[in-house]
Amino acid sequence: MPKVHLTPSLIKNATCDKAKRKTDLFDISTKGLMVEVRETGGKTYYLRYRTVRGHVCQLKLADARDVTLAQARQLADQTRNSIAMGADPKEAKADLRAVPTFAKFVEEDFLPYVKTYKRSWDSDVSLLNNHLLPAFGSHYMDTITRRDVQKLITSRLDLGKAPGTCDRVLILARHIFNCAIKWKIAGVKSNPAKEVELLNVDNKRERYLNEDEVRRLHAAVQASENPMLKYIVPMLLMTGARKREVLDARWEDFDYETRQWKIPFTKGGKPRYVPMSDGVLGILEAVPRVEGSAHVFPNPDTKKPFVTIHYTWDNARKRAGLGDVRMHDLRHSFASILINSGRSLYEVQHLLGHTQVKTTERYAHLQQDTLMRAANVVPNLLGSLLPQLRPVVMIEA
Repeated sequence: MPKVHLTPSLIKNATCDKAKRKTDLFDISTKGLMVEVRETGGKTYYLRYRTVRGHVCQLKLADARDVTLAQARQLADQTRNSIAMGADPKEAKADLRAVPTFAKFVEEDFLPYVKTYKRSWDSDVSLLNNHLLPAFGSHYMDTITRRDVQKLITSRLDLGKAPGTCDRVLILARHIFNCAIKWKIAGVKSNPAKEVELLNVDNKRERYLNEDEVRRLHAAVQASENPMLKYIVPMLLMTGARKREVLDARWEDFDYETRQWKIPFTKGGKPRYVPMSDGVLGILEAVPRVEGSAHVFPNPDTKKPFVTIHYTWDNARKRAGLGDVRMHDLRHSFASILINSGRSLYEVQHLLGHTQVKTTERYAHLQQDTLMRAANVVPNLLGSLLPQLRPVVMIEA
C-alpha cells in the first residue's frame, strides 16, 4: 500500500505495476483517501474508513475522470465527517440499491397482495397499464413526488379522461404507496399521492325503479330468450346482491334451516350472509335445477355461471321501455324500497353488505310522498294546539 503525496500530475502519469491487476496509492495529505490505478488505465478515488463497530470498509468516491484531486479530497473530508456523526455511507448506498422501481414493487408485492382479497383486481391492472405504469414504471419509489402525481392527473384530464377515471387513478396510487409504507419498503417514507386532491366530481348516477317499472321489467324478462333471466332479475331485486354474486351462487351456499345465503366472495374479499326472504325461497323453489351443475343460475349450455348476460338483459330492458336502467340499478331500487318503507340505514347497510354506513347513504333516496308524510307528522300532531293563521289581506296603495 504505497503512501504518497498525491498530486494531479502524479495521478495523471500513474500506472499499475506490471505484476498486478491494480495498484492502490494512499494520500498522506488526506486521511483515508486513495486512488486505485488499474492495468486497464482506469483510475478511481476511494475512501478507506473504520465504522463505529470497528470494521474496515472501502467506499468508492468517484472516477478520476469525473472529479479533480481537490474535489476528491473534499468528498473524502465530507464523508469522514458523516461517518464521525454516526452515518455509514456503505449502508446508505445499500439502502438506495434496495429501493425498488414502481413497476417492480407493483409486480412483486402489490398485485400479488391485491389478488388475495380483491375480486375486481383486474380493474386495478387496467388503471396501472393505462396510466400509472407508463408514467412511473421505471422510476424508483423514493423519487416519485407529489408534483409528479399532480402532473399525471392533470395530463389525464388534458387527454380528455373522465374526472371519475382520474380519481380512481389517484386513489390507486395512494393505496400503492400506503402499502409500501406499511410494509416498510426501502426508501418509501411518505405518500406522494396523499395531498393531491380528488376531483370529487359527483358522477354517480342514481336510478330507482317504481312499482310500474318493476311490473314492466318483470313481464319483459319472462319473455327473454335466456331461460334464467326471469329468475336472475327477481333475485337481484329481492336481495340487493351484486350481479356477480347472483350469477356465481351455488346451491350449497343456501342454508334453508337458518334461512341464510352465504356469499363466499364479496367485493371486499370477505364472506357475508344474506337473509333468505319468502321471495328468495320462492325463486329457489321455482328455478329449474340444471343437471351436472352446482350453480343455481348456470348457463344451461355450459352448466357454468354466465360470463355475461348483457345481451339478453339489454333486450329485456328495452322491451320494457327502460333502456336507461342498468342491472346495478336493481340494487339501488332494493335499497330505496327499504328506506321508503321505513327501514333504518343500519338495516339496509347490513343487507347490502356495506362496511360503512356512509356508503349506504347514497342509496337513501326518499320519494316525495314519503317526505311529505314525514313533514306532516308535526302539523298533524300539534295543529290543534297552535293558533290558526288568518289569510293575508293585501292593502292597495
